[in-house]
Amino acid sequence: MSVEIKRVENRKQLDSFINFHYDLYEGSPYDVPSLYNDELNTLSKDRNAAFEFCEAEYFLAYKDGRLAGRVAAIINHRANDRWAQSDVRFGWLDFIDDIEVSRALLDAVADYGRSKGMTAVVGPLGFTDMDPEGMLTWGFDKLGTMATIYNYEYYPRHIEQMGGWEKDNDYVEYFLPMPDTVPEKFTKLASMIEQRYNLRVKKLNRKDVDNGYGRRLFEIINETYVDLYGFVSLTDKQIDQYVKMFLPAVNFDFVTVVVDANKDDKIVGIAITIPSLSKALQKCRRGRLFPFGWWHLLRAIKFGKTEGVDLLLIGVLPEYRSKGANALIFADLIPRYIKAGFKWGESQVEMENNTGVQGQWSAFEHINHKRRRCFRKTL
Repeated sequence: MSVEIKRVENRKQLDSFINFHYDLYEGSPYDVPSLYNDELNTLSKDRNAAFEFCEAEYFLAYKDGRLAGRVAAIINHRANDRWAQSDVRFGWLDFIDDIEVSRALLDAVADYGRSKGMTAVVGPLGFTDMDPEGMLTWGFDKLGTMATIYNYEYYPRHIEQMGGWEKDNDYVEYFLPMPDTVPEKFTKLASMIEQRYNLRVKKLNRKDVDNGYGRRLFEIINETYVDLYGFVSLTDKQIDQYVKMFLPAVNFDFVTVVVDANKDDKIVGIAITIPSLSKALQKCRRGRLFPFGWWHLLRAIKFGKTEGVDLLLIGVLPEYRSKGANALIFADLIPRYIKAGFKWGESQVEMENNTGVQGQWSAFEHINHKRRRCFRKTL
C-alpha cells in the first residue's frame, strides 16, 4: 500500500503527532523524550511567540492504515531575511524504518515549501535556535540530552539513500569527565583577569531575575550567538516567553554571570547549566509530569540527584573573549559541580568549525562522543 500523508488540522491529530515519538522510541535506553506540554506549547500557533515570524504545517504519514511517521514544515521568515535564503525547514522528523515513509514525509515538506515560493529544504531545524537541531549521525549508543535530538541510526541512512541531500552544517558534542579540582590554568587566569580587567562573577537569585537580569541573560545570547549557523536574534516576546519557561526551574548555583565592574557591572558573559535531566525525563511516562514524573524532575533539578550536568548556554561578548572571561565562569562552576557530586558534564551542540568554543575544553579531559548534521536539498 502506498504511503498516505495527512496534514494536521485539529487537536486530536496534533496529539497523534506528539505521541508518535513516544511510541516509536518506547523502551529506548538512549532517547530522552520531551515533556508533552512543552511540545504542545512549541507546536501550538497561539502559544509559541515564534509564530510572529514563522509559519508551519505538520504532516502525518500512514502506511497500511497505521501511523508510520511525522514531520513539521517550517518557514522562519526572519531567518530567511537574515541569511538571504528562501528555505523551508523540516523538524520533528520521525519515521519507521521504511524509506517510502521517510521519502513521502520529506516530499510533503518540499511541496509545502514550493507552494510558498521556497527554493531549498534544510533541517532538522526548529522554529528558532532554542529548539533542538541536527540529525544524529554518530553516537547512537550514547544517552541523549534534554536539549538535543536523538534518532535511530537508520535516519541518516535514509537521507543518503534518497539522493539530492548535501551537508549544510555539522555539529559536535563533548563528554567531559569531572576533574577533581579546578584546572590550574583557570585558577591562575581567573585571578589575573579579576585584577587586570576588573571582571568579576555575580551569582543571581530569583529577585534578580524579576528585576531584569532574566531578560539580560537571553539578550546576551542574542549578542554572542549572532554569527552562528542559522541564528536569528530572539524577539522581546520570545525572550519574555523563555524567561517564564526556563528560569523558574533553574538552580542558580549552576548559573554564572560575569560582569565588568568598570562599566557599572555590565553583563559580559553567562553560563546557564543544569543538572542532567535525561534519566528523569525517561521516567516521565510518555512525557507526562503525572503521576510521578514531577518527582523525578524535582530530584534532579532541586536536589542534584543526577550524575551529570548539561552545559546548556555559554556565551561571552566578543570583546571579552580574548580577556579570558570564560575562565571566571569555570573557576566558579567547577567547585560547585564537585560539591554537588557530578561525575561528568556534557556540552551542547557546537559547530564543528567553531574552534574558539571547542578550545575552552582543552584544559579538561574531553571526548567527542556525538556528531550530528543539518542537510540541505535544492527544490
